[in-house]
Parts: sequence; C-alpha cells; structure tokens
Amino acid sequence: MGNKVREVIAYEDHFETFLKKQPEKVQNKIFKVIEAIETYERVPKNYLKAITGSKGLYEARIQLASNIWRVFCFFDQGRLVILLNGFAKKTQKTPKKEIDKALQLMGKYYSEKKK
Repeated sequence: MGNKVREVIAYEDHFETFLKKQPEKVQNKIFKVIEAIETYERVPKNYLKAITGSKGLYEARIQLASNIWRVFCFFDQGRLVILLNGFAKKTQKTPKKEIDKALQLMGKYYSEKKK
C-alpha cells in the first residue's frame, strides 16, 4: 500500500469492542477498509460515506457476501479519522439510535479536547 494520507485512531474502546465480536474474516475486511481510508487521497463512496444532516459524521462501510457492517467516524482537522461505535446492519436504514450514539461520542470527543 502507498503512504498514509491520514491517521486513523479509535476513540475510547467502542470500536475495539465491536471488532472483537466479529469473526476473523469480518475483522480482516474491516482492516482492509480502514487501510483504504488511511491511504487513498479520495476514499471511494463504497468505503466511506457522509451521513446526511449529521454535522460531519461518516460511516465506514464493510460488506462481506450479503452481510453489512457500519463503523461511525469523523475527521479531526482533516487528517484524523476517529472510529466510534460499529454495528451489523440488518435494515435498509441506519438505526437512529446508532447515529445518536455516534453523535454523542463525537460531542464528547470535542468537549474533552477543549480541556
């Protein structure tokens, strides 16, 4: 892979908790997507998509066969991708409670940063 254009870090332990629950195949796929986010100047939409009306929240998209997972993240100063909570997607729409949780974590991250 090429040089990293941005750094991906996990905020608190939400991402790790989610990751550990997944089978190895899924974990590998998640790492591939994260690697793409780190190395591509322009990340393809099928890997990273902005969530409409969410003030800067994105979802990293992982798909394996017919199964879909989402990991929420956001950029800090354009470089850093902060990974928040993840979940297996069972419905067409991303559940509002998952988005709310991610927004809450994002808010918490910024208020801690100000200190």
